[in-house]
Formats: sequence, structure tokens, C-alpha cells
Amino acid sequence: MLLPENKEVLIRQVQASDEAALISLEKASFKIDRLSKRRMRHWISASNRLFLVAIDDDKLVGYCLILLHSGTRLARLYSIAIDKTVRRLGLGKRLLHEAEENASRQGRLFMRLEVAQNNMAAIHLYKKMNYVAFDTIEDYYEDHQDALRMQKRIRYIPENLLSRKTPWFQQTTDFTCGPAALMMAMGSLDNKVKPNQSDELDIWRTSTTIFMTSGHGGCHPVGLALAAIRKGFKAEVFINQKGTAFIESVRNPEKKQILEVVDADFYKQAKQAGAIVHRSEIQQRHIAEALNKGSAVIILISTYRMNGKKSPHWVTVTGMDDQCFYMHDPDPTDAVQIEIDCQHIPVARADFELMSSFGRQRLRTAVIISQ
Repeated sequence: MLLPENKEVLIRQVQASDEAALISLEKASFKIDRLSKRRMRHWISASNRLFLVAIDDDKLVGYCLILLHSGTRLARLYSIAIDKTVRRLGLGKRLLHEAEENASRQGRLFMRLEVAQNNMAAIHLYKKMNYVAFDTIEDYYEDHQDALRMQKRIRYIPENLLSRKTPWFQQTTDFTCGPAALMMAMGSLDNKVKPNQSDELDIWRTSTTIFMTSGHGGCHPVGLALAAIRKGFKAEVFINQKGTAFIESVRNPEKKQILEVVDADFYKQAKQAGAIVHRSEIQQRHIAEALNKGSAVIILISTYRMNGKKSPHWVTVTGMDDQCFYMHDPDPTDAVQIEIDCQHIPVARADFELMSSFGRQRLRTAVIISQ
């Protein structure tokens, strides 16, 4: 039995007045992993989400909450609930389809979700709606159930998708995105490479600039290339500046002088180690050529479009198609992000072009590694 086409179930955007009904539905629908009253209120008023509710005879009988991740083309089904009086009538499918349409209109290309592996009814629904399982998360729910990761392309089907199998590694400090990105890239080339904190810190010691805007130094692209060479890989660097990299981010004259010494030493070591350094702009065709040849690419981005902060941040390019580049980000940016949100993140090519430059001097740099 399905909901009749003329059934007057209204699907609309959430309103503040829905709060009490939503909390009641949440309690009735879930024994564990519930949204608290505080979190429900947060999502009702948040801007980085789609929140649809279903109304039948003035009663709220369902909702669908979708998170929209900043700076990417990714949407994530965070929670969906249907009142028991209208379950198995197709309302969940209707809600999710409407959410997909809304997300697509906002430029999102993918919808991702997690579902308990023992929830066969939900898995069957998602498969019918063309979601594809691609991974699992062990011990994900409060009752220790594993979660199945599923994904659907909601806007178009790529004709020329090129993707690398790339391990994901979460940086263990706030200053080691470069080593984390490099380890992921190396792991995509050699499955014997297992990213770990010891190597992460060793790579940072090899490649650090000593100082940055504040606190510990970040990683110099030539320093990362040297670290890759010491790990047995070939490395090629693109950097579009002739002067000292990152020097604009440091105000103290003594620290600037240290950066200049470190920068010069990196280039000297690179020449001795056989690293190829191009003092020129990294272009999208260079990235495409590298991926097509089987090489791996890490690239420096500005995080402004993702979290509003103008910080330099290293990510690993994991694939491309005619509309997007895909990347592994080693640093979840907020409390609701999980591993799946940081893997193969789709970024439209135009957005990627803007994202992959940093600072007033528009620093654009990347490291290409190969076996």
C-alpha cells in the first residue's frame, strides 16, 4: 500500500513552531542515538542544512534533515523519521526524494548517509533509490552496531570519473595537515604505507617552516617533497612564487629571517636530492595529467570557503571528473563531521580554482609524487 497521489500530505520547510512535535516524533522513533532537544533546536535555526517536515491533517508525521557541508558539493542525510501511523506507505521515499531535489537545486552533487547494517528495511529503500554501499563504520551506534555507508549522485552521472583508492588519515595535531596529506598520497601509491602518528611527526620535522602566523610552523611544499623522497618516492613541486613562501603570514622580523633561511635551505636540499621544482602556477591540467599517469597529488588550499578561516591547509586529491575534483581532508572541521564527510569530497572545478590559492599573494602550490 502506498500513499495515494492525491493524499494531502504537505512537505514543507521546518518552522520554529514545529519544535515540540519534532521532539515528540524523535522520542517515539528512536530508542538510542536521538537528537536532543538542544540539538533539534539548533538544527531548526541553522543555515547549513535542509530540514523538511511532512504534515498530514495538521499533524507532523515525518522529517528529513540534510547537512550541507561548506565549500563542497556534498550533502549528508543526518536523520529521517516517520510517524508509525504512516510507515510503509512511501512517505520516507517521498521525503528523501524531495530533499535530494532541494539539495541538487543548491548545487550539491552527492548525497551520503549512514544506516545500521541490521536495518534491512532502510537499506532496501536506499538501494531502490539508487544509493550504493561503499564502506562500513564499525561500532558506530550507541548499541555498537556497525553502520553501512551509502552514496548517490543526485545531480548527474559522470562520464569520465577517474579515482584513486586512497587511505584516509586524520591528522593528530592542528599543525600536521601536510604530513597527513602526504601519507595518504603515499598510501595510494603503495599499500604497504600505513599512515601513523610516528611517520606524521617525522615528516613534519623534515618539512616544517618553523614559524607561521602563530604557534607551530606549517609544512613547506619543498619540505614535503624532500620527505617523500626520503620515504622512497619521486617528487615534483609546483610553486608560483619566487620569494619566501608564507613570509607574509609572519610579522616578527626575526621570525621572517628564520623563514628565509629555512626556505633557502629547502631549495638547496631539493637540488641535491633530485626533486623537480617548477617556479610556476599549478594548473588543473597538471593535476589531471598527474592522475592519469598514476601519480598522487597533494595541494595547498585556503580553508576560507570551508570554515570561514583563512588558513593554509594541505589536502590529498583523490580523483576528478568533468565537473569536480575530489579530495581527502585530514581535518574534520566541526563536531558533526565524521570520516565519511572528509573522504572524496567533491569540489566543483571553479570552486577548486578559487580554493587552491592562499593569502594576499595568491600562493598556489602542490606536490606530485610517484613511485
